Amino acid sequence: MASLRPDAIQLFDRTREVHVAGPAKRIPIWAVVVDDEAYVRSYRGESGAWYRRALRDGRMTLEGVDVRVEPVSDGALNERISEAFRAKYGARSPDSTEAMVKPEIVATTLRLTRAD
Repeated sequence: MASLRPDAIQLFDRTREVHVAGPAKRIPIWAVVVDDEAYVRSYRGESGAWYRRALRDGRMTLEGVDVRVEPVSDGALNERISEAFRAKYGARSPDSTEAMVKPEIVATTLRLTRAD
């Protein structure tokens, strides 16, 4: 697993919504950074089309950055990721943020790594 480049980490850390390149459109999602690693979750849980496609392909493109995706099942790490979602998004979007930390959404956590 190769870490993302620092400029990609900064992009995912500072950008409010990042966009997944989809077959027909760009899909906005939230990303957070914990310990210099970037993570995303599917707001629609396992039914999210971009999420299913990313799992199937093992990769996706966010904001023009090609990344590999790896599911995260570590409970302690997922709690830290949930705290990062609350810190980054909670003040502006409290209801949506709380949805992002529900167990069925936490189960869709993906770590982003370099595609090359």
